[in-house]
Amino acid sequence: MRNNLFDKRSSKNSLFLLHSFQEVIDLAQQEMARTLIPLVGLLLLCLGSTLAGGTKQHMKYKDPKVPIEDRVEDLLSLMTTKEKIGQMVQIERQNMSTHIMKKYFIGSLLSGGGSVPAKHATPQQWVDMVNEFQKGSLATRLGIPYIYGIDAVHGHNNVYNATIFPHNIGLGVTRDPDLVKRIGAATALEVRATGIPYAFAPCIAVCRDPRWGRCYESYSEDPSIVRMMTELIPGLQGDVPTNHHKGVPYVGGKNKVAACSKHYVGDGGTVGGINENNTIVSSHDLYNIHMPAYYDSLDKGVSTVMASYSSLNGTKMHANYDLLTGFLKNKLKFQGFVISDWEGIDRITSPPHSNYTYSIQHSINAGVDMVMVPYNYKEFIQDLIKLVKKNAIPMSRIDDAVRRILRVKFTLGIFENPLADYSLANKVGCKEHRELAREAVRKSLVLLKNGKSASDQPLLPLPKKAPKILVAGTHAHNLGLQCGGWTIEWQGLEGNNLTSGTTILNAIKATVDPSTKVVFDENPERKVVESGGFSYAIVVVGEPPYAETKGDNNNLTLPDPGPSTINNICGSVKCVVVIISGRPLVIEQYVASMDALVAAWLPGSEGQGVADVLFGDHGFTGKLARTWFKRVNQLPMNVGDPHYDPLFPFGFGLQTQPSKKH
Repeated sequence: MRNNLFDKRSSKNSLFLLHSFQEVIDLAQQEMARTLIPLVGLLLLCLGSTLAGGTKQHMKYKDPKVPIEDRVEDLLSLMTTKEKIGQMVQIERQNMSTHIMKKYFIGSLLSGGGSVPAKHATPQQWVDMVNEFQKGSLATRLGIPYIYGIDAVHGHNNVYNATIFPHNIGLGVTRDPDLVKRIGAATALEVRATGIPYAFAPCIAVCRDPRWGRCYESYSEDPSIVRMMTELIPGLQGDVPTNHHKGVPYVGGKNKVAACSKHYVGDGGTVGGINENNTIVSSHDLYNIHMPAYYDSLDKGVSTVMASYSSLNGTKMHANYDLLTGFLKNKLKFQGFVISDWEGIDRITSPPHSNYTYSIQHSINAGVDMVMVPYNYKEFIQDLIKLVKKNAIPMSRIDDAVRRILRVKFTLGIFENPLADYSLANKVGCKEHRELAREAVRKSLVLLKNGKSASDQPLLPLPKKAPKILVAGTHAHNLGLQCGGWTIEWQGLEGNNLTSGTTILNAIKATVDPSTKVVFDENPERKVVESGGFSYAIVVVGEPPYAETKGDNNNLTLPDPGPSTINNICGSVKCVVVIISGRPLVIEQYVASMDALVAAWLPGSEGQGVADVLFGDHGFTGKLARTWFKRVNQLPMNVGDPHYDPLFPFGFGLQTQPSKKH
């Protein structure tokens, strides 16, 4: 009978295609035995029900009126294993194409330090690149948008012409959370202007040893100051609404970005200040020094948390189930996603990547949700699928990871607005943001000495009107040195053609009286200084740019030719020395020769802020957020430690009043 029915359908194919469901049923009734009618009816009923239900279900996650959690669960229920695993992958943009996006269902892309669509790329070029990849995501079966992330750690620092704010070590000096919140808001606008919705900031490490190459990314050695500075998060993401549940990610609109508190946890406390090393710490110190800023981050709705390369009491943080899942997710109720650092899971083993399957299994099971796999994505995806098939990683763990990633994506609103536009392009490096950065520079400066001795007349503020002044030092007219690492390139750059900004020399020239002659000599000989007839000298010296491990430093001496520049000038003419550095340096032997000493840290693109304070348009207000040690053999030495014997103690900073007399 079944064959007869299909024969009849075949002979009347056009009729079958044209007739309604009711006509098809009539045909079936004529050709089929009475006993088969209920079965056909049931099949047709199921078909109609499945089609109707499937359409409704498919559309539910796309409906912005549906609660986010319902949208997440709906979309998750429709995804294949391959689609889920694709969401867990973050790839470097240089390794990407729209074809790869479609084939592997990639959930996220990033720019590593210096990874740009073109040299001196405009905001429009960034937007075009981000959108092109997004079109690949939207062309997939379920059309899940990807999320682009970038290290906007002191402004949108990868992007040409963006505003470069002082690094965190300077912002900690300000003890001004409102300023930091405004910096977060400005940074969010500049990041969104390039089509990017996700910033890997803030770094809330508590740097306990300045030998660490990332110490300038830390606001302070004091956890209370670091906690204060988590106000960057509502700056980036927006203020959480009243009654917002702690731990639930929040992003307040198209002009805000998802934030990332990093690096969880204890990265600033490694032995010897060695990057990615082991942090040996008591439970008391872990939860009272390194953890508190994460509590504030979750209160403020931070969207993501990045795991640290470092170990905690011998356990790699990328494989630390107790802290990633047991504490952060289960106890603190964090509902966003945990992201790995760059090739972070590879470094679970030594040497890195020596047992990649082991690394994947232990990191994912520990609680890493999205994996920064800049280049090795095919191997990662293949190995993760195998581990899931073997149940070495349960599907429930995959679902948990994808659920968290989707939650952040829905919160960001990128399902409704997946493609960026050019509407914010004029915000990149705009005057308003540069003025904010200039304010931050002024407030981040610390005056450590003012007058050869306590009884001497203070040198600062400097008179604007003087016959002839000397400006010297490697860092006086070098924007790259002024900005430090994580500026245009990962390790930073030297010179004045990397981006837009104002060097300290040019700021001085713009500030002094037109009649004052400004002579710039980077490293003058003593006899030139002695015979120059200078009223005073401004000497700007410091460290070269660096980032991460390349910045680890066991001696912390003032780099050459800084010492000779100071010695050649400060014994011959009244001098103020400005130190540009990512941490305190060994300077005790030079201080006596100086008339004034200023710690300017890494001020960023707006050198005018330094001149504003040197010449008294604004007063010095900054207080050390780090202990300035005498010798490296004292390290680690932090406020409150026994045998605390600093050159300048935590909280020290002389103040001046704005001057109207020049």
